[in-house]
Amino acid sequence: MNCGSFDLHRFIDLGDQPNGNHFPTADTKADELVFPFAMMVCRSCGQVQLEEFPTPEFMFSNHPYVTGINMPVVDHFDWLAKHTVRRFQVPENSLVIDIGCNDGTLLRKFEDNSMRVLGVDPGRLTGKLCREAGTTVCETFWNEATGNALRQLNLKPRVITATAVFYHVQDIHNFVRGLAAVMDDETIFIAQCVNLQDVIEKCQFDHFYHEHTMIHSVGPLKRLFAEHDMRVIDVEHVDVHGGSFVISVGRNANPHPTSPGVDEWISREKAAGLYDTSTYDEFATRVRANRDDLVKLLKQLKADGKRVWALGAPLKGNTLLNYCSIGPDLVEKAVEVNKFKIGKLTPGMHIPVESEDEQTETPDYYLVLTWNFLPFFIEKYKAFLADGGQFIVPNPTVRVVGYEGVAGKS
Repeated sequence: MNCGSFDLHRFIDLGDQPNGNHFPTADTKADELVFPFAMMVCRSCGQVQLEEFPTPEFMFSNHPYVTGINMPVVDHFDWLAKHTVRRFQVPENSLVIDIGCNDGTLLRKFEDNSMRVLGVDPGRLTGKLCREAGTTVCETFWNEATGNALRQLNLKPRVITATAVFYHVQDIHNFVRGLAAVMDDETIFIAQCVNLQDVIEKCQFDHFYHEHTMIHSVGPLKRLFAEHDMRVIDVEHVDVHGGSFVISVGRNANPHPTSPGVDEWISREKAAGLYDTSTYDEFATRVRANRDDLVKLLKQLKADGKRVWALGAPLKGNTLLNYCSIGPDLVEKAVEVNKFKIGKLTPGMHIPVESEDEQTETPDYYLVLTWNFLPFFIEKYKAFLADGGQFIVPNPTVRVVGYEGVAGKS
């Protein structure tokens, strides 16, 4: 997928699972499709990747994720737009293209910083939201043909972004050729990626799902871009999504110098064992132990007569629910704010999804499937925790968080 090697080491098999973003109804749940779900690491370049995946059209054409309802992401995008404009001295009225623009939240943040904007996204649901908010979006996948089409239109972006998208790609070289087609020597490509080192060290196995064809580290990406006459200019760690990095890439002739932080980052990856298959085997062992601990806890709570709901129904949560075989016998319902999920069932395990805002009672425990926004939910559910309610957090180890554990942080 990255270097072309077939020397791949399978380190975890999560079993056949449905696509975690296809929420069935009671009438359609019997028709769910399931797909193989195993992760591998390349012994040659260190790229972590999915063994098999459904077609992009199946996964993304009716994608239900909506950026603008996730307030921690909205706040982060406000920082990212300001930081990018300042870091790379982007002139006013420059064109910014966002690949996988979703509902246009990031593009509107760039508009707030005096930029012109254009979105590229195949999603019909979110594309409608984007256009309704006044942002132009091309309803298509990003690839070499798309880049060539934009070049024919004489569009010259100063910045191209891909946040939580660059690891959704099945042919990553085709994607990068699309960048090369439209980038000039001044253009900066900004990709925000879930950080593989965080995933491994914090046991965040639910970052694996069919849409995440790859989980990135910087070393393999440096190799990838070099093959296309590009270089990694800088890389920065951000806390969003449980630990991510923002990587900045330009053509070799880009005037911005390469930060020494790039090679320093790769050295830390090597020291963490990210290019050693034994690291991934040990990770898989910890994942299985977490699974067993979580199921044991939920079964004990049920035996004790306690009620457990899921907080959120994110895609990552459906990886966890299906791998652990957690259904409505252990978790009564999931509460959500996303209108595209409410009234449906979680994929595979068929836990009912209800509106978070319309609940008239509370459970004893929430299983926090949206653990990547844990500080946000601790604040939002302060009264629940103060009244004796508790959160179950699935990583880096399974733990229960009550008011006494967060009161000092409020």
